[in-house]
Amino acid sequence: MLQPQLTSAQRRIYNAAIYLFAEKGSTQVTVSELADTAGVARGTIYNHVDSVQTLFEDVAVHLANEMNQRILSALRQQQDPALKLATGVRHYIRRAHEEPAWGNFISRFGFSSAALRRLGSGAPVQILMDGVQSGQYRIRADQLSAVITMIGSSVLGAIYLVREGLRTWRDAGTDCAELLLRALGVSEEQARALATAELLPLPEPRLAG
Repeated sequence: MLQPQLTSAQRRIYNAAIYLFAEKGSTQVTVSELADTAGVARGTIYNHVDSVQTLFEDVAVHLANEMNQRILSALRQQQDPALKLATGVRHYIRRAHEEPAWGNFISRFGFSSAALRRLGSGAPVQILMDGVQSGQYRIRADQLSAVITMIGSSVLGAIYLVREGLRTWRDAGTDCAELLLRALGVSEEQARALATAELLPLPEPRLAG
């Protein structure tokens, strides 16, 4: 299912909400906080937000679905499942650097929000299974959930290193992708090559209207 496109005003409100949720460490914000942070009138909030009480869930669902769609779009021309996995991992870490509020939001709520756990389901699982079925990864079927958790934890850990200024996004992304591939059974040389391949920008989300 395609992610519904946001209007320009909705995107400003959602971006403001992401910032506020991450800064406050809370899943609740007020209309006044949203309006001030988004730089819009209170009436604009009422016109574009169905319920402030459910805004966190709405934002988390949209964020997860949109990111997965952008990743799929970026990987459309790639055939190698291992390259897809390395590219996807690096895109998450790069975006956390380029959009700090997004990275903070993912870091704070990535494990606790059921909606955000969609980031590790759907397309990412299919990419992982493609690698298993092609024989690139040496894991058992009963290890799939553990592998998905390992990938998610590794990406969040790399994002933390970038946010804290301990690693650059390039180094953190490369190391994370390479070590994950090696853990899945890819040779050291191939894993390094895939983790350092050219990384093009993520396709931009489209606006409605």
